[in-house]
Amino acid sequence: MILGKFWAALRAQVNKLANLFWTADPIAQMQYEYDQAVSQLTEGRKGLEQYRALVERVTRQVHNSQAHAKDLESKVKAYLQAGDRETAAKFALEMQKAKSELAENESQLKMHEDAYNNNVSKVKHATGKLAKIREKIARYDAELKMSKAEAEVARLAESFNFDVTTDFGQIEQVIQDKIGLNRAKVRVAADLSSEGIVDIQREQAAEKVLADQALKQFEIDMGLVTPETAGVKDEAKELGATRQTQAQ
Repeated sequence: MILGKFWAALRAQVNKLANLFWTADPIAQMQYEYDQAVSQLTEGRKGLEQYRALVERVTRQVHNSQAHAKDLESKVKAYLQAGDRETAAKFALEMQKAKSELAENESQLKMHEDAYNNNVSKVKHATGKLAKIREKIARYDAELKMSKAEAEVARLAESFNFDVTTDFGQIEQVIQDKIGLNRAKVRVAADLSSEGIVDIQREQAAEKVLADQALKQFEIDMGLVTPETAGVKDEAKELGATRQTQAQ
């Protein structure tokens, strides 16, 4: 009883190991089974070729028996026509044996032909099934690889969590801080480069006013226009002259 349990446990472990190898790489297992079937089919084809050689040999025997029977029949007729019944009877007996042998050979030939044709049909059918199995293996292999790739992509998508709490998220935050600091430096440099622009603009506006007043005064002095038409009063004229002197 103990020995029986031991063998049962051992068989269970062996079966478990076999199932492990069986399911580890199913494509390889299918390919192995396919290769085994191809090997068996190759051996079967060789046997079929040898069997066909037997059929051809029996076919030749039938043809020879037919020729021999016809030859004997011709001799029987010839001796009968010659009136030699004794010799004709001898050939008639031999012809009877030849026809009996011919009938047996023809029966054997039909049996062998039928068996050969059946085996050819089986080989063709098996070859067609093997072709389908080969296509199925290729399709399963592609689908299995694709499903593994999809599962890997799904797993990576779950692990790529860009939350700030993750290492990747913290690194991303550091990069964004550095980008912000660089942009801040650019902004500060731009702001500093605009310092004094307002004063320069004011000075340029004052110079434009003084130049316009100088032009109007020149037109008045040259008699081109009068102070009334120029819109310049005496106080404005004196103020403009004073500013012009100061500017000079």
